[in-house]
Amino acid sequence: MSKNPKSDLIRIGVVSVEPIRLAGLTSIFDLPAEQGQPQLLLVKGTLPELLADQSLGYLVFDLHASPDGLQALEPIRRLRPKLRLIVIGPERDDELVLSSIVAGARAYLDLTAGPEVVRQAVNVVTSGSIWAPRRLLSRLIDRLLNGPDSGLANADPQLTAREQQVFKLILMARSNREIAAELGIEERTVKAYVGRLLRKTGADNRIKLSMSALNRSLLTREAPSASSEPRRGA
Repeated sequence: MSKNPKSDLIRIGVVSVEPIRLAGLTSIFDLPAEQGQPQLLLVKGTLPELLADQSLGYLVFDLHASPDGLQALEPIRRLRPKLRLIVIGPERDDELVLSSIVAGARAYLDLTAGPEVVRQAVNVVTSGSIWAPRRLLSRLIDRLLNGPDSGLANADPQLTAREQQVFKLILMARSNREIAAELGIEERTVKAYVGRLLRKTGADNRIKLSMSALNRSLLTREAPSASSEPRRGA
């Protein structure tokens, strides 16, 4: 029996006031999907129209489309908290990239991003992860760890040293295999840690787990028993 192509179609809204940018995005999204990847359909419209469309799970938001810039993301998150945002903005602005992610964006694309990069970012977001340069995600983790007023010195739940290591690598969009290789543990052990983190944070997937780090700064304190954490799982 042939597979229904509609089951692999992902509709993504786009808000942009730049005709050239819209045309470029449309041409990228119209490309045939790679094997194993869903077909994407770009849906154009005003922000109110797209927010009212409950069939949309993703939204590409051009910061130039609003005079409020990043502040425009707050009402979007309030009205559609489950909508995954991909932000388009100026290049070479690391602080804006970090602020966009903290504000709820799942990916940040600068104006120089080519078709390959855009498609890669969209694939990462639709698979449930955060897309951004790893060096910036690393800086974001450092900021959460070293911020003078994270407001979470008494964060609950507490994470062990190994859980924090796994959590940081998840935030950097590493796969279970990459995490296992970097920490010198087995992949099944990584899966066990991910499951434990999901239970502790109440998240039901990796993207919500990643956002827990951004919204609650769970990477700020080790549990007292962290030193007894084994290096390798059985």
